[in-house]
Amino acid sequence: MTDSPANSSHTLREILTDAVRYWERRRMLYNLVLAAVVLIWLVATWPHFRSMLNIRALLLMFVLATAANVCYCAAYFADLLMQYSFFQMSWLRWRWGLWLAGMLIATLLANYWIVDEIYPYVS
Repeated sequence: MTDSPANSSHTLREILTDAVRYWERRRMLYNLVLAAVVLIWLVATWPHFRSMLNIRALLLMFVLATAANVCYCAAYFADLLMQYSFFQMSWLRWRWGLWLAGMLIATLLANYWIVDEIYPYVS
């Protein structure tokens, strides 16, 4: 059996349902990990960040959390393309790698943003 989409009888609806089921189950963990990064920084450097806890900063955090979730949605684009490729069966077994890579990049970006954009300006 080859990994050809021609051998697959999956409809667009089935592929979309599979993508939503796969990615949305992992979105909560994605958000929890990013929230943990923020909380760890907040607790570990509490005296420095006390002045940053205001309405403006909370609104900015909300905007950044929303942006992180919009970026998470990019996985759907890659997933749907790969499910329609000749590598569909292999992709379904290895797509966790995309989630892991995205999670690592998001974690690095969150840490970078805190260290570079927030920490230097906190008194």
